[in-house]
Amino acid sequence: MSFGSVFATTTPISVGPYHYVPTEWICILFLVLYSISTVLHLGQAVKYRLWWMIPTATFAGILEILGWSARLWSSRNPKLLTPYEMQIVGTIIAPTPLVAANFIILGRVITQIGPQYSRLTPRLYTIVFCCFDIVCLIVQAAGGASAAHAANTKTSASMGANIMLGGIVAQLFAIVVYVALAVETLLRLQYNLPFRYVEQRRISEKGPRTVSKSLRLMLCGMAFCTLCIFIRSVYRTVELADGWNGPVISTERYFDWLDGGMVTLAIYTLNFFYPGILVKKDNPMTHASQQSIDEEASSTKT
Repeated sequence: MSFGSVFATTTPISVGPYHYVPTEWICILFLVLYSISTVLHLGQAVKYRLWWMIPTATFAGILEILGWSARLWSSRNPKLLTPYEMQIVGTIIAPTPLVAANFIILGRVITQIGPQYSRLTPRLYTIVFCCFDIVCLIVQAAGGASAAHAANTKTSASMGANIMLGGIVAQLFAIVVYVALAVETLLRLQYNLPFRYVEQRRISEKGPRTVSKSLRLMLCGMAFCTLCIFIRSVYRTVELADGWNGPVISTERYFDWLDGGMVTLAIYTLNFFYPGILVKKDNPMTHASQQSIDEEASSTKT
């Protein structure tokens, strides 16, 4: 089913491609909420010198502002395709940088609680998961652009929908793997079962490590943020799989609660459970210890 047929035949012309007219006050509400969170994230990133939070959480907020600005435009001009195209791209890809922030935070938390308990090193968490997240971002953006092009040319948008669906499913897979690795790390910490047995001798002398209160708060915040993004991703998966004329994509309250609401909760969670406050910066001793572990591990292999 093409955007053209949706716009011209199946849907009344007074409604437009959404199958409904976006509610103006809801669009304004989300626009204000995302604007506040984005400004807070920018200020927090500058204050605590966490520059990587700008291209992640702050950028996610900017994309949501773009998407909901377009929906506000549609609430006043429901026949226009341009804002519809903008909100497709903006709201589809916006949570992806937020997921990347969680990946980076997990690596920093693992640095604090003990890299020896993790299957991957903190640096690998950042490299592997963020690279995969960038790929998902590109795929979703390409799918959104394809769908937007279909709207302009009145051709089938099924290919764009499938591309976006593939990007979201891949992101869901990454989130599941990320959660599984995080849980495994915490269980190994609890039962003192490190992967790197060279470090285990040092631990047996010093005693098992415990997680500080601030790190426990950070882990709780990350868990809730990840849950919200996961729920949103499941919703968008069902929405796109259901098709452009399906009951899911045609019901505004589903989008407001399961996309706008979930992403709002997720982005504000990282405002309140801010890594610059709850996660200490790496210190030279941590790097020296990790370098020593790597050197001893390499010498054991040789």
